[in-house]
Amino acid sequence: MSVEQALPLLRVADLKCVFDVSRPLLNRILERQPRRWLKAVDGVSFTIDRGETFALVGESGCGKSTVARLVVGLYEPSAGSIAFDGQDVAKITSGTERQALRRRFQMIFQDPYASLNPRWRVERIVAEPIRVFGLMRDARKISERVAELLTQVGLSPADGSKYPHEFSGGQRQRICIARALANNPEFLVCDEPTSALDVSVQAQILNLMKDLQDALGLTYLFISHDLAVVRHMANRVGVMYLGRLVEIADSRTLFEDPLHPYTRMLLATIPDITMSGRRETTVTGEVPNPITPPSGCTFHPRCPLATERCRREAPELVPISANQLAACHAIGEGRSTQR
Repeated sequence: MSVEQALPLLRVADLKCVFDVSRPLLNRILERQPRRWLKAVDGVSFTIDRGETFALVGESGCGKSTVARLVVGLYEPSAGSIAFDGQDVAKITSGTERQALRRRFQMIFQDPYASLNPRWRVERIVAEPIRVFGLMRDARKISERVAELLTQVGLSPADGSKYPHEFSGGQRQRICIARALANNPEFLVCDEPTSALDVSVQAQILNLMKDLQDALGLTYLFISHDLAVVRHMANRVGVMYLGRLVEIADSRTLFEDPLHPYTRMLLATIPDITMSGRRETTVTGEVPNPITPPSGCTFHPRCPLATERCRREAPELVPISANQLAACHAIGEGRSTQR
C-alpha cells in the first residue's frame, strides 16, 4: 500500500463552530445583556478512509449537519482543521488550487426539491458543475455526459428536457445525485439524503448510492438520524451529542455492543422484532439548550450512570478497544454495565 493510499481521505481535527446568537446591540445595551454564543460543533475529530462510509448520528440539533457544511466549506470553522487528502483546506489560498480541490467533493442535500432550481430544465441542472469546473466545452459532449449520468442514476436521457416539478421526490433525489456526480468527485457529503422520502423510495435511493460507491470508488460522509439507514450504509459510525462525539465504532460493533449510555438509549428506540424480552433503557429527558449547556459531561442530566465527576469534568474521547472510542467516565471507571 502506498503512502497516499494509507493516509485517510478526510481528517477532521478538533473542529469547532460557534455562532453568535446575541440580540441586536441596542437591545443588549438597554437590557444589559451579554453576547450569547451557540457552540454548534465543539471539538470534533474523526477520519474517513478512501472507499469508506462514515456516518454521523444523533438527535436533532446535535451538530451533525453543521459538521457536513463545515467539511464542504459552506460554513467557516471557528477553530480546528479539515484536511482533504493530506491538504489542510484552510491553508489553500490559490484560487486555482482551491477550485481543483473543490472539484473532488460534492454534497447531496436533504430536500431534493429545495436544492434544485425550479426554473431550469434537468439537463441544465446536471450540466452546471461540468460548465463551472470547465470539464467540457463542446455542447454535444456535455449533452452526452448528462444523458450518461441520468442513465447511471436510473432515469431516462429524455428526462433532461423536463423541469424538477415534473418528478416525484425519489426521482428528484436521483437528479441531485446525478448533479453531484457530474464533476467526477471522490467524496460525497450526504446530509440526510433520504429523510424526506417515503420508506419504499428510501431503500431504492440507498441501494443506488451503494451501487455507485462500489462502481465509482466513492467515499461518503453520511449524516442521518435514522439508525436503520445508518446500519445499512455505514462502515463506521460516530455518535454526536450537543456538538461533541461521544462514541466512534465500526457499524457492527456499535449496533451489537454499544458502550456509551447515550448510544444505548438511541439504539433502544429501535423496535425489537426478535421479541427477546430484554429490558430496554428508553430515552429520557430532553436535549439541553446548546447556548447554556450543562457543565462537565453534557449528557449527565439524562444519564443513569452520572456521578459528581460527570457533572464537574467533561470526558475525553479515548480508545476503549481496537475499533471503538468513547467519551464516558463510567466506562473508564468500570461502572458501565452492558444491556
